[in-house]
Amino acid sequence: MTDVIDRKLAELNLTLPAAAAPVAAYVPTVEAGGMLHVSGQLPFDNGALMTGRLGEDRDAAYGADAAQKCALMVVAQIKAALGGLHRVERIVKLGVFVNSAADFTDQPKVANGASELMVALFGEAGKHARSAVGVPVLPLGAVVEVDAIVKLAD
Repeated sequence: MTDVIDRKLAELNLTLPAAAAPVAAYVPTVEAGGMLHVSGQLPFDNGALMTGRLGEDRDAAYGADAAQKCALMVVAQIKAALGGLHRVERIVKLGVFVNSAADFTDQPKVANGASELMVALFGEAGKHARSAVGVPVLPLGAVVEVDAIVKLAD
């Protein structure tokens, strides 16, 4: 599976970042009951945190790009936790939190940046349930944060 994902990433002209260290008192992943729970991941572009508020100083396209970068970090965390992607059976759920102005309503379009990447990488197993929620602020001023639940093979 890891080789397949690496090939798909190359086809998309994307690379997995190094798994980010936690910024507070939590762990990046927890494996329990055949599921891997991935803590919220922030978007980095060339090492810089993508910040801002959609509908105020950033647009939906910027947010969708940030959501994709969060999803890349989710995959990086999965790979780091498992030593590869060979045990990923299905992406079960993504939670997408969008730093947005009160009148911004395109959170689902922003979340598609993460969702579409999971399907591109994992195919049918990448199709998932999802929440796309607007929030007034995110840690460190991030524009988007994405967490995940992943079903693991035995």
